[in-house]
Amino acid sequence: MSKKALITGITGQDGSYLAELLLENGYEVHGIVRRVALEDPLNRISRISAKVRRNITLHSASLESYASLIQILIKVQPDECYHLASQSFVSYAFEDEFSTLNTNINGTHYILSALKYFSPECKFYFAGSSEMFGKVQETPQKEDTPFNPRSSYGISKLAGYFLMKNYRESYNMPCTAGLLFNHESPRRGYEFVTRKITSHVARIKLGKSKELRLGNLDSKRDWGHAKDYVKAMWMMMQNDTLDDYVISTGEAHSVREFCKFAFEYVGLDYNNYVVVDPAFFRPTELKILLGDSTKAKNELGWGITKNFEEIVAEMVENDLSIEAKR
Repeated sequence: MSKKALITGITGQDGSYLAELLLENGYEVHGIVRRVALEDPLNRISRISAKVRRNITLHSASLESYASLIQILIKVQPDECYHLASQSFVSYAFEDEFSTLNTNINGTHYILSALKYFSPECKFYFAGSSEMFGKVQETPQKEDTPFNPRSSYGISKLAGYFLMKNYRESYNMPCTAGLLFNHESPRRGYEFVTRKITSHVARIKLGKSKELRLGNLDSKRDWGHAKDYVKAMWMMMQNDTLDDYVISTGEAHSVREFCKFAFEYVGLDYNNYVVVDPAFFRPTELKILLGDSTKAKNELGWGITKNFEEIVAEMVENDLSIEAKR
């Protein structure tokens, strides 16, 4: 009998890749989406291919509604639950701290509580974030590096992480957390700086735009590929003893390097098009986030398949194709 998996945030970048991976491994896949997504699948479920959509079951619910989550858990009775849904755009978190904190903390609390009462044997994956480390106290960051978040998003993820840890230790629930560093792909949302860069590079190359306005070009991040990172999530859940893992490439690149390579890929010089705009600086800037995934490599046998240059090239190619059709 095939395993059942329930994914929150299935319509996002990570959720769409995870659904594909689980189907490939013989799972029965269920996803939680808002009702508006079912009413407007062309725009709101666009990351999930028609083929994948035909082989998964989507359930209308809200992470802000405890009752709706209970109903789904009773109906599905999943073996594994991947909690990926959150308000994850860090810059927006500075603009609306209240919705970020409410959605991310309460959503995690509700689903953990519902699992405790209605599906206590289900394995639970919590999507942690490198933003939890914030203004880092050591580099690279490991599982035991002190947390020091500098945004409401990072704070909300840290609260969710400790909620997960409390349920694991207090109620003996099978829970695990991935402390994932930045991960990108052609499915990344346009509001994120990486996709903003590659989409603008495509538009500039095709003569549809003349400049790209960005904030801090010297901010450094550890960028991996989302497809590699969702595989790490799945690998964590296959362990008999669940633990927490940093998932990263171990290499940091600046926003400036990302721009330089993306523009060079289409034969252009980023200096001629990139404009530094103070409006895009965060109230609290993080200079560098760089992860050490030695534990995941040693205990899970996990590793990356795509490097920085390959990720950027894939994203630029994808956006060139999209813009050429518009």
